[in-house]
Amino acid sequence: MRGYRNGHPCFIIFFRRCFSISTQDHQLNQDIRDKEVRLISETGEQLGIMSSADALRIAIEQELDLVKISPNANPPVCKLMDYGKYRFEQTKREKEAKKNQRVVEVKEIRMSPGIDVNDLNVKSRSALKFLSEGNRVKVTVRFRGREMAHTELGEALLLQFAEGCAEHASMDKPPKLEGRRMSMFLSPKNPKSAQ
Repeated sequence: MRGYRNGHPCFIIFFRRCFSISTQDHQLNQDIRDKEVRLISETGEQLGIMSSADALRIAIEQELDLVKISPNANPPVCKLMDYGKYRFEQTKREKEAKKNQRVVEVKEIRMSPGIDVNDLNVKSRSALKFLSEGNRVKVTVRFRGREMAHTELGEALLLQFAEGCAEHASMDKPPKLEGRRMSMFLSPKNPKSAQ
């Protein structure tokens, strides 16, 4: 860009670091068009209120980026930083957080009121396996036809099931009838040991 200084023509060179970096929701360098900004150094020291042109000049001198971090403040707050390095560290932290995150699933176990003792033991072992992995378990009893007249049998079965898992699980929701199904939720007692 051509300009004049002291009456003589001169060339003013603007450079923009982080040209290829996606800026997400931050304004950088020449995009900051506010009249005045509050400038913070790379170390967090307050440099005072100044024009955005002066702040950009300081950023260029220190070979850093001018980043608007608080656009709603009066005046807006800008910080001097290496934006490429900042974005790299931020994505690295996000990946690390995702890696450490554990998704708890709800596993379902279905039974009928006339289930046999051995089948009930098999279902209990499955529930204990799910609970040991740190997942919640939804235990459901389905009533068919005339079984709806004896829902108390289903409730007793669910309570017996919860009693069998009591060492490893606690009952979140007691048995509740919804239509032709009665269900309850079990959660692992100590999720730390499940991980």
